[in-house]
Amino acid sequence: MAISIGTYLPPWGTEKARVVGFDEDALTMAVEAGRLAIGDGATVTKVVFVSRELPLLEGGNTAPLVAALRLSQDVEVVEQIGGAPAVLSALASAMPGTLVIGVDAATSAGAAAALVAGSNPVSLVGRVQRGLPQRARHADGKIYADEDGRVMREMGVRGSIEAAELPGKPLVIAGLGARDAASWSAAGAPALPTQGASSVLFAIAALAETGQSGLVAAFEQAAFAAANVDVSGSTVRRIERPVQPVAKRKLNPGENIKISLPAYTRAFDSKVRWQAGKCTKCGTLALPPRHYCLGCGADDSWEYTPLPFSGTVYTTTTVHVPVPALTTPYTMAVVQCDGSDVRCLMPVTDVPPGNAKIGSHGRLALRRIAMRTGVPDYGYAFSPDLPAEGQSGGAK
Repeated sequence: MAISIGTYLPPWGTEKARVVGFDEDALTMAVEAGRLAIGDGATVTKVVFVSRELPLLEGGNTAPLVAALRLSQDVEVVEQIGGAPAVLSALASAMPGTLVIGVDAATSAGAAAALVAGSNPVSLVGRVQRGLPQRARHADGKIYADEDGRVMREMGVRGSIEAAELPGKPLVIAGLGARDAASWSAAGAPALPTQGASSVLFAIAALAETGQSGLVAAFEQAAFAAANVDVSGSTVRRIERPVQPVAKRKLNPGENIKISLPAYTRAFDSKVRWQAGKCTKCGTLALPPRHYCLGCGADDSWEYTPLPFSGTVYTTTTVHVPVPALTTPYTMAVVQCDGSDVRCLMPVTDVPPGNAKIGSHGRLALRRIAMRTGVPDYGYAFSPDLPAEGQSGGAK
């Protein structure tokens, strides 16, 4: 196997476009897709994280990304602002052990990741860099857009394809709307749920599942890249729950609790890597780690041990009382971690408030629990299994 692919779509929105949940951002979705691509213990030596909506432009996203993927702290991480062509170029140049993640957190939200495990099955055949800034976002944060679609089709898409001198029509074109993509690609091209950085990886996942190989193209405005792809036999794992309307919540006025950087640092490895302290004398687990073991009384004799990313609801409650700077209502659950005596209090995600029941089984997903002084405070939330949810290669 030369490549493995993971895809994630948030459960909120419409059939036309998914939207991020109130507790999601580009990093949490990158972790969802990245874990699926890595699978069970694959070696990762480098991560390329591409998005137009990186959570932190200063301060960096590397530490929580590496921790939540349970990678070594010395893994090289490249954070890149870009779209579908940047992802395709990164994948084509990836060495074995490279994990490429593309995320879209604005319109048509989703994430996808590909891990090159052997010889790279993606080879770049053309790249065109042209200037046609139909949509731009400046340092002031404002978005400037020209709504004339004809300019983009004729000067952008057509001009870049002609400049690339491709040997034929691509099997699929990522980064364009469905109608434009269909007019420039071969018949039967798969529909893609996103149009940004993740879209080209969704395209490659679709080809892998149908056993097709050939030309794949990627657009972002007038920037263009194309590659030959042969991913037949590759593994594709998906978390793509059925879409549901955005749950109604109210953001209550008030200031959030200011971040304490010492406390943030002390809790980071336990909370983001999701690992408990294990007493080296008697094996008692504690989350967060305790210097004094409640099992045998040993003092400062413990080591980290990973906890499972699944569990069962022990008890639950839904909070309707307004809390400053938080959205209400929200559901909290005490979750019994699978195969462990550890029980954890955590919020419930991916379902409307009140939909987690005692005895419900589910997975634990990294979520943005709060924003404190502009810093995302990440932790784990409980995502209940759906009654009819398929489990072949991941929830779909």
